[in-house]
Amino acid sequence: MLAWLLAWALFITAGAAGAPPALAFLLALVAGGTFSVLAAGVWRRTLAAAGFPLSALALGALPALPAWGWLLLALPLLLAYPLRAWRDAPFFPTPADALTGLELAVVLPPAGEGARVLDAGCGLGHGLQALRRVWPQARLEGLEWSRPLAWGAAWRCRFARVASVTRGDMWAASWAGFDVVYLFQRPESMARAMAKAEREMAPGAWLVSLEFPVPGRQPLARCGAAGGRPVWVYRITQAQASIARAARR
Repeated sequence: MLAWLLAWALFITAGAAGAPPALAFLLALVAGGTFSVLAAGVWRRTLAAAGFPLSALALGALPALPAWGWLLLALPLLLAYPLRAWRDAPFFPTPADALTGLELAVVLPPAGEGARVLDAGCGLGHGLQALRRVWPQARLEGLEWSRPLAWGAAWRCRFARVASVTRGDMWAASWAGFDVVYLFQRPESMARAMAKAEREMAPGAWLVSLEFPVPGRQPLARCGAAGGRPVWVYRITQAQASIARAARR
């Protein structure tokens, strides 16, 4: 907010002093971008730097953008994040240390050796990288509906012997055979995710959710970085799996 306010204040002040709109815009853009480096993290810095130019366009502070221009601006976002993907969860990366302590709550071989772990809806691979910090020897797999994001995740997670990324629908693909499924979804998706886990995953497997618990279900454990988002840990039991499969039949 401070970066945006500074940029707008400089833009208005320069315009009132008689500066051409293009020069006033350039000065404000540089000031806001410079101030944004104080923000913590790449995403916050990007938001701080981009707020002024985007709001200037939207509010008409610059010469009017033709309708086709707005379409061109929206097209890369639509390609990177299709409308279907927004029904699951908006893009929000897993923080690097978000899964701290997960290895103490989830019983796997040391370093995860031999375990199969799925990041369902892996985005650009931030969750896969966080999972690798917890289980460096696990077989990590990512599933992402957006093709550009799946390509980006595959490029960012080039620890090929440990991770693979596939473009696909996390709800249509089977979760059978995975020891752990990790999610960073939305509250409305969690009941569906648990139902799918109980139908398809073997008893003793684990469902791990960052920030959002499964409504009406008692987690086996809660962990995560101090002061960060909670990590909810659930284990699939024989009784739950049997009930879910009977209901499906």
